[in-house]
Amino acid sequence: MNGPRPLVFAHRGGAGALPEHTLAAYLRALDEGADGVECDVRLTRDGHLVCVHDRRLDRTSNGRGRVSAKTLAELEELDFASWHPAAATEALQADHVRLLTLERLISTLRDHGGPVRLLIETKHPSRYGAEVERRLVEMLHRYGLAKPKPNDPIQVTVMSFAALALRRIRRMAPDVPTVYLLDIVPPGVGRGRLPFGARIAGPGISLVRSRPQLVSALRAAGHQAYVWTVNEAPDLDLVLAQRPDGIISDRPKFVLDRLENVPPV
Repeated sequence: MNGPRPLVFAHRGGAGALPEHTLAAYLRALDEGADGVECDVRLTRDGHLVCVHDRRLDRTSNGRGRVSAKTLAELEELDFASWHPAAATEALQADHVRLLTLERLISTLRDHGGPVRLLIETKHPSRYGAEVERRLVEMLHRYGLAKPKPNDPIQVTVMSFAALALRRIRRMAPDVPTVYLLDIVPPGVGRGRLPFGARIAGPGISLVRSRPQLVSALRAAGHQAYVWTVNEAPDLDLVLAQRPDGIISDRPKFVLDRLENVPPV
């Protein structure tokens, strides 16, 4: 490859190896050399930001109902690990597979040592609307992450499929980079335009398969591009040919190992 290799991000902490959005997954991804990690955040009924992808609890816990209808205390009573195959084969520390709050994730990344990038996706639609971004920016200010400096141990980027959410971040924390996530090509984006507030394009792998020149077009227009969720060898080869800036994967070690063996061009 010409130039630096793309950054590799562990999607939901590296959901292929360990239960997604658990501290166990994030710590393993860091130990395996991931450049950064990705998480989704939702607000609980009592206003806490928690790392859960789905609107409902059914898939990744033994609970039922919506995350937004539960208090933090109620969510902390649930099992967020047993559904994953690794729970039956690995000795996972109990404290590392419980519900993960964004605050605990940030604290862990800060204490882990070494620079790390954190991609935070705000999930919409949400019954709490703009409160999700407001609470997030408050937390970034509290940890000194809303005005990033080159030597900060954690570099935060906010992502969303909702252009309005990115506008809110741009207004409240203009120095924080933002990614506009794409599963379709809205008008103008195919020619390299991104909505106001977005600084990085985030096309999904299905979109890249159907529009194999999209990443190149976005980069030619001066935008960075992070592609998600790249888990298989043919997809990785397709994406690498477009020279993306970042690759988000459930299998970060697989991507890192492949990158080590990619011959220069």
